[in-house]
Amino acid sequence: MTEATGSLVVGVPRETLSGERRVAIVPAGVTALTRAGLSVVIESGAGNEAGFLDESYTNIGATIVGSRAELFQQTDIILQVRACGANLERGSEDESRLKPGQIIIAHCEPLAEAASLQQIAGKNVTVFALEMLPRITRAQSMDVLSSMATIAGYKAVLIAANTLPRMFPMMMTAAGTITPSKVLVVGAGVAGLQAIASAKRLGAVVHAYDIRAEVKEQVESLGGKFVELELESQDSSSTGGYAKQMDEEFYRKQRELMARVVAECDVVITTAAIPGKTAPILVTAEMVEGMQPGSVIVDLAAERGGNCELTRADETIVEHGVTIVGPVNLPATIPLHASEMYSRNITTFLLNIIKEGQLDIDLSDEIVHDTLMTRDGDVVNARVREILNLPTIDLPMTDETSDESSGQESIGQEQNETDQPVVEDDAMEDDPVVSEDEGYPLRTGEEGNASDADSDSETGSDKNEAGEKNQ
Repeated sequence: MTEATGSLVVGVPRETLSGERRVAIVPAGVTALTRAGLSVVIESGAGNEAGFLDESYTNIGATIVGSRAELFQQTDIILQVRACGANLERGSEDESRLKPGQIIIAHCEPLAEAASLQQIAGKNVTVFALEMLPRITRAQSMDVLSSMATIAGYKAVLIAANTLPRMFPMMMTAAGTITPSKVLVVGAGVAGLQAIASAKRLGAVVHAYDIRAEVKEQVESLGGKFVELELESQDSSSTGGYAKQMDEEFYRKQRELMARVVAECDVVITTAAIPGKTAPILVTAEMVEGMQPGSVIVDLAAERGGNCELTRADETIVEHGVTIVGPVNLPATIPLHASEMYSRNITTFLLNIIKEGQLDIDLSDEIVHDTLMTRDGDVVNARVREILNLPTIDLPMTDETSDESSGQESIGQEQNETDQPVVEDDAMEDDPVVSEDEGYPLRTGEEGNASDADSDSETGSDKNEAGEKNQ
């Protein structure tokens, strides 16, 4: 806290992962936090690569510090894009700078890199992992996964169009008619739906496949053609609209039926990933061999092993004349809009645990309950504790604990199911819509205040079109 005002101090350090160009808070986010009675400290240069210079922060009341160590020393709450297990490259360098009682809010990869949380817990630091947000209406404006998946789906189409040795749209010219390219999008979640909308705008003939037959209407509303395979997938959706992880026999049959569809397409964009687990193989080496030379595969699940058997993360390779692109961290390649969206999400999350300028960590709040990873020197999330082979714990709840939350042994226990959700590029499955007053992506799927609105931005207009499916 600042000695002069007694207000909580929020710190935003520069991201240290190679290629990470986003910043956790943009100037508009600083305004929202200062209005809530918080002070904001920014590490010098934190927003430069996203297009936000130091002056844009100081002009609205933030303080700039040149030393990272000084920032960590001054602040009560650290807001980052990537922390803990989400920055294995250099995240550990900040451990010595942390102080007891500090709070970190960021992407943390709690399921894939649980050990990193155990190390942080030993520092008596409280960690909130934003990728663990529950699928409820009230959490829509905090949903960083859907926001970033929107960008990933859009950028995947641009990569494919730039790599493909032919144009996307049909053209009638003096030299003859150019036939349109055929694009197949595998997975109709946030990233998939955005890819469908973007490819359709570029003039391609777009097909899409998802194991959940109920998304057919959503695909068709964007101009895509839904691919129906003769598979038994009645139980393919879990609670909240996620696609479930299926057994290997299902995936084997799926691959057999998809081989013919893939062979007919010029571009295949795959988006299926499983939190904390290796992505399922949907496109085999044999299927790649059956594609036409010059075809392109863009694998958005590359960071988790890839949906294509031949994918190599962060590499572009050519096999059997087919170019296979395995991009990682695509949101960082459009850092301005990605930062704006992320900033709105994380600011909304933080303000949810601030009451009258002070912290109010209410464990009866489902949002707090599901995202809280460490507290009081221990890992408190049940799914993470199970991964670490730690015993379950009884976590004291607040006096306001609701009947729905009471009786749970530890935070996140209710999410510990056999079937893990398949998500799009680490994203929530529902498509984004736009809040009329904010212009930021929200998820649909529950009754709430989400509604369509026009947006002048490229990402905003794409989100708006994708959002029509549930209107």
